[in-house]
Amino acid sequence: MPRPVHVFGARDVHAAVNPAEAYDAVREAFVAYARGEWSMPPKVYVTNYPAGDFRAMPAIGGGHALLKWVTSFPGNPARGLPTVTGLVLLSDAEDGGLLAVFDAGAVTALRTAAAAVLAADTLARSDASSCAVVGCGVNGTETARMFLARGRTPLVWDVDERRREEVAERLGVVVAGSAADAIACDVVATVTPGHDVLYEPGSLRPGQHVSLMGADGPGKAEVAVEELHRARLFCDDWEQASHGGELTGAFGAGVVTRADVTDLGEVLIGDSVGRGTDDDVTLFDSTGLAIQDLAVAKAAYAKAGELDLPSLEL
Repeated sequence: MPRPVHVFGARDVHAAVNPAEAYDAVREAFVAYARGEWSMPPKVYVTNYPAGDFRAMPAIGGGHALLKWVTSFPGNPARGLPTVTGLVLLSDAEDGGLLAVFDAGAVTALRTAAAAVLAADTLARSDASSCAVVGCGVNGTETARMFLARGRTPLVWDVDERRREEVAERLGVVVAGSAADAIACDVVATVTPGHDVLYEPGSLRPGQHVSLMGADGPGKAEVAVEELHRARLFCDDWEQASHGGELTGAFGAGVVTRADVTDLGEVLIGDSVGRGTDDDVTLFDSTGLAIQDLAVAKAAYAKAGELDLPSLEL
């Protein structure tokens, strides 16, 4: 007899998984991946530049397998459309049966926010006080909400005045006085489309941590290549970061090598060192991992019985 396939819309995903649960799930996924318990190949890009791209992202771990089919079309907000759309499919890893379908945008927002804040918690100075989120789109807003859930109150900034004011009012936070004020904070998460460099040469401050969330594809960067030499470099996954992230251009030019970059998961399991001194600049290059999506999808699916969800029979 066919089992029902639960359908999670965006509101259902957020109803099932709060920021604290997303954070814990994504942290556990990083650890499982670093230990070889979960696996995932690098994401596959199907491009239609300059309009945008499509991405296929599979992963397996913890008794489940996942496939995410998702888009990134940065010009969509001007059309009244979301930048990120798509679906996440969750299957039983033992019999292959499809268990649930999720709105990819909501899953992406939760796991992006969790990764940004997890990297900050792991790599920032223990006495870091000021915090900012640059970029107030869906993922940036969720990142600010995640910081709040973890006890940090961020400033927010966006090139769109209306959007930054709206997000600040909704979350009960303050708009930074300027972009320069935001990027000068002790802890910063940049969640922009990645087309414009935010940190020009000489702009990173000693002791600063920046989670770079926007450069998730070829040709994108939020930090000038010249600044990378001044920082201790970390990434979510080297295979992806070297081909489609903040570090890609520098790696291709020979400015950054594999030996210069540490995977965040290795720090979390104690196999590598994170911040060395209070004066270190730490940069985290996030490309977005299917294991993170798997973590959030599993957490949401565990709550399926508590929600009034539509279902399919396939």
